[in-house]
Amino acid sequence: MPASPPASAPAHADAPVAARAAPGSTAPARPRSAVVSAVIALVLIGLNLRAGITGASALLHDLQAVLGYGALVAAVIPSIPTLCFAVAGAATSWLTGRLGVEKAILLSLAMLAGGLLLRGIPATGMLVAGSVVGMSGLAVCNVAMPSFIREHFAARTSLMTAVYTVTMTTGGTLTSVMVVPLAQALGSPSAAVGAVGIAAVAAFLGFLPVALQAHRSTVPGPSAHVSPWPLLRSRKGQLLTAIFTLQALLAYALLSWFPYMLTTMGMEASASGLMFGLMQLVSVPAGMVLIAIGARPGMLRPAFYLVSITMVLGIAALLALPVALAAIPAVLLGFGLGIFPLVMVMISRSGTSTAETTALSTLAQSSGYLLATAGPFGMGLLHSATGGWALPLVLLLVLSLAQVVVSHLITGPLMPGRSAGAAAGRTAKGK
Repeated sequence: MPASPPASAPAHADAPVAARAAPGSTAPARPRSAVVSAVIALVLIGLNLRAGITGASALLHDLQAVLGYGALVAAVIPSIPTLCFAVAGAATSWLTGRLGVEKAILLSLAMLAGGLLLRGIPATGMLVAGSVVGMSGLAVCNVAMPSFIREHFAARTSLMTAVYTVTMTTGGTLTSVMVVPLAQALGSPSAAVGAVGIAAVAAFLGFLPVALQAHRSTVPGPSAHVSPWPLLRSRKGQLLTAIFTLQALLAYALLSWFPYMLTTMGMEASASGLMFGLMQLVSVPAGMVLIAIGARPGMLRPAFYLVSITMVLGIAALLALPVALAAIPAVLLGFGLGIFPLVMVMISRSGTSTAETTALSTLAQSSGYLLATAGPFGMGLLHSATGGWALPLVLLLVLSLAQVVVSHLITGPLMPGRSAGAAAGRTAKGK
């Protein structure tokens, strides 16, 4: 079993006092205005957590044509998000222990906004540097959000995780659909990519009241801290890391290359953007449906089976069908991307304390994203080496089959916290 803080350890001292209680405690409720501010901040953050990635993905072909960088840089740029998620995400547990969850998220949003705006400067160096800064901020925010949800919405963890992931997918979908026409209107793909940063500025401003409230409510004293790395020796840590790695590798390989792939197969860039948007649009209701299925007694494993097998079918369809039928794999892959909310609910409910939840989130996301970097980077290199997409897609197909196996293991009776995940789903339904 993973290590947890001793019973005598102080509560997470950097969190708001009323938010520190574990689910089911009798701590006094926070003011309604604080709850509303937290919900608004959650939505604004969610809208930004894929927009910075999909905004660049839809314009990779145009950016390379205008800026003139070569095949190596073209392979590196889609790999920056997952690499930053691994490196910067690994520091999140330490950062939240030093600053508190809210201040760490506020800092991450400042980095995200600054990095995305920097990408608007039409130069390869600015595109790379802005991506590194922005994605590093996004990494910290990604890892810290399960702990933020646990602290501020302890009785509605699954519901607010669903809201967060749905808004995240919605933001990514809207950006992928709108960024190509925006680039055409502005006459510059760099300007369109930089304009995505405006939404990140709004998220920073929206989260500022939450961070200020947390600062005023801080009780001086040491924060509880759990090191994430020893948890990798536990079955819970291993399975959470495995499922997160596989879904992240598949997701970011597709999010990075799907529109470019269709364009090189002969589809117009605008149509490729629409297919990209369709894929992400389907993932929005898919996540909600999957959480609803997984919330039912004994249905968590079927929910994981359904989403993982659909991902297998989507990659197979992308490999076998002509580009004119791209809507079919787009729909299947979109449903397959709906696994993310299920995984995030399991992480949010996996720890015995906020500190352990942060540690498990750090472990799963930093290790998972480090390994997942091979997805977009490998896809780019293999495409450049072979001149086609057959080999990259075959490898993705193998990994999607591995996800089916891990889905079976993580929903088994030997997985610690499996019932907690189901309970989280029931909470979302108000039971």
